[in-house]
Amino acid sequence: MGEYPKLMMLQTCPYCWKVRSLLEHLKIDFSESQLNPLRRKKSLKFAGDWGKVPIWRESEEDFVIDSTPIMLYLDKKFNDSKLSNENLARQEEWLRWVDEKLSKATIPILYGSIGSALSSTRTVSKLEKFGFFSRHLYAWTGFPIMWGIIAKTRVKKDGRKPKQLWHDLLDDFISEFNGKEFFGGDKPDIVDLAAFGIVRSISPFKQFKQIQSHQLGMKWYNAINSTLN
Repeated sequence: MGEYPKLMMLQTCPYCWKVRSLLEHLKIDFSESQLNPLRRKKSLKFAGDWGKVPIWRESEEDFVIDSTPIMLYLDKKFNDSKLSNENLARQEEWLRWVDEKLSKATIPILYGSIGSALSSTRTVSKLEKFGFFSRHLYAWTGFPIMWGIIAKTRVKKDGRKPKQLWHDLLDDFISEFNGKEFFGGDKPDIVDLAAFGIVRSISPFKQFKQIQSHQLGMKWYNAINSTLN
């Protein structure tokens, strides 16, 4: 496999997991270009003001930004839009839900207390491509406390513990299946894979066990997981 195509990414970015899950589901060959989080903007200068991951890059000049547009592009190019060509209005609504509701729930569960924030930042420091000193600085200094305070404020404002928030969101999602195995019916569609990617982004962290206690959610999650490489 050559350098391209490649996914420019961070290991713990929920939106990168969305794209990775689609790539693996469709068995598309690609390279992972894992960035140093502290040097991300410098590495992405070619993309202008975007400055965020994921970016799907097929050459020096050809690239697609933002997770949902990337997924739609890949489905069209490699799969004749088979994951995203039915009931487009419903899919668009729930793709927004994934980004506006489900993805936002990652912060409370990972950083909703000082203890969980410290644990999560230690995990991030091991998974991401930091330099030696920046890794320890990230894991042990003000960042865990800052995130712990911010996320704790979000939890307090919502009024639900992170576990309850996730279970409620999974209930809402699965209620849209209409008795089928997936949101897409008898097989996953692009919404299934987008939602799966967000849930999957929590899997490297110990807090994932709070999500695993949702039986129907895990039945759906494991069914999607079985389609990947």
